[in-house]
Amino acid sequence: MKFCSECAHPVALAIPEGDNRPRYVCTHCHTVHYHNPKLVIGSLPVWEQDGKLQVLLCRRAIEPRYGYWTLPAGFMENEETTEQAAVRETEEEAGANVELGSLFTLLNVAHVHQVHLFYLARLRDLDFAPGIESLDVRLFTEDEIPWDELAFPTIRSTLELFFADRVKVREGGSYGFHSRDIVRPMLAPRAPD
Repeated sequence: MKFCSECAHPVALAIPEGDNRPRYVCTHCHTVHYHNPKLVIGSLPVWEQDGKLQVLLCRRAIEPRYGYWTLPAGFMENEETTEQAAVRETEEEAGANVELGSLFTLLNVAHVHQVHLFYLARLRDLDFAPGIESLDVRLFTEDEIPWDELAFPTIRSTLELFFADRVKVREGGSYGFHSRDIVRPMLAPRAPD
């Protein structure tokens, strides 16, 4: 940040009085500009029929991680709830109509200044298609998931937790709520085809 969004004068990195870390502070009007983590919100859409459970994944058409698979998710917008963001992102990226369930994972990704939240979701129908940010949208059983081609560690963690909880559900339990800190790096991008 170089200029104040309030008065357009230059800003300087300083620790404001009463604070404990550097912030961008306007040299003219003294407005403190806070930079806080961004929320990435998504869903874990599933389709279950005749005892066969499948998860809907999107193949990314944008960077970062172009060509890798992900759950439908993206940055939360102002003036929307986390639930609204999860539904919107699922519609935008997968063209999917979902019934949102409970919040399933909260993943802190401090090294990139983000918090990722994923909701359980049930597909209302099989009428889905790639949005502008997706190359492909497809249903996968647990055995079919392209584990080595998942875009982000948060996606892998969410899916691993889901399938672990799925075992508990089959035994009469329920899905839990999971909170984790993600500190592992992403896999290196694969060589171009």
